[in-house]
Amino acid sequence: MTDRPAPGRYLDGYDRILAEVSATGRRLTREELASRRALGEQAAKAGHGLRTLVSAHLTAARTAWPAGSGSADEALAAVQQVVDAFTEGFERAQLLAVRQEEAARREFIDDLLYGRSDLGRLAERAERFGLRLSHAHAVAVAEGAGAYGEGDAVPRQVEQAVIGRFGDRSVLLTTKDGRLVCVAPGHQADVLAHFAKQAHAATEGGRVAIGRPQPGPGGVVQSYEEALNALELAARLGLDEPVVRAADLLVYPVLTRDRQAMADLVLDVLGPLTTARGGAVPLLDTLTAYFDCGCVATEAARRLSLSVRALTYRLDRIHQLTGADPADPAHRYALQTAVIGARLLDWPATAL
Repeated sequence: MTDRPAPGRYLDGYDRILAEVSATGRRLTREELASRRALGEQAAKAGHGLRTLVSAHLTAARTAWPAGSGSADEALAAVQQVVDAFTEGFERAQLLAVRQEEAARREFIDDLLYGRSDLGRLAERAERFGLRLSHAHAVAVAEGAGAYGEGDAVPRQVEQAVIGRFGDRSVLLTTKDGRLVCVAPGHQADVLAHFAKQAHAATEGGRVAIGRPQPGPGGVVQSYEEALNALELAARLGLDEPVVRAADLLVYPVLTRDRQAMADLVLDVLGPLTTARGGAVPLLDTLTAYFDCGCVATEAARRLSLSVRALTYRLDRIHQLTGADPADPAHRYALQTAVIGARLLDWPATAL
């Protein structure tokens, strides 16, 4: 590894400038200021610390302090101009490096989550950000009432909580499309669980979905898509859980894989409910509550703020209209599957 250039090289011509300005009382020329900025940029790119470089300027000023009739005030003014120009160039180079790093990180995250890059190249780039894509990874996605950007307070709060507890541990925390995203090795479920807890609190009751661990360079995008689908399913089904796992919702994509068949089932089984006074929605809500609580009438009535008698009347009305008895195990499966399909397809609000 080549050693970095000594700090002294970034003071080239400094003693001459100091002597001339002290003797003549002139200010630094535009070219001289530009040369100091350029040297500051070069020093930043070489990896030197700013404090060391400023100290080197002050030490050189003491060594080359003008003698004779030169003005100390003019010499100090020259030192100030030089240091100001030098630090301006240094900071400009650092800002550019930060922006380039942010752009590279954002490009990598986009490619990682969308799978748009060559997988071999993606795996190489991932090591720079602490990920080894040869291993399995899982992704958690959190959404709240608003959209979150990379530098917002909520993502920073969640990141500090996760990194503060686990360190980096090959974890990538970022934002995408206004949501919080956490990528972690597939065997570190505790990291994603802690992220979910912190994100739920930081987003003031937002929902978090966790995808299944998936292997290989393409595993991250698969787990990410599972988490997004789980968020959508949870919203459609009206689930109350703050954290949903894709592994627990696998039955629903199976049910809707043939959308036309599910639509036909919904219309055939539940279509007659639309002829009821008040429409299908009250009766559909009754079935949803009844099935969600394990077909316990008293609990379903409580959830719907109805009397048990009113609930029983509604169940009887459903039986009359559809020919299927919700209390009969022989009819229950078709009815419950149709109710799930109606929630997934947003029926009857959406025409099928």
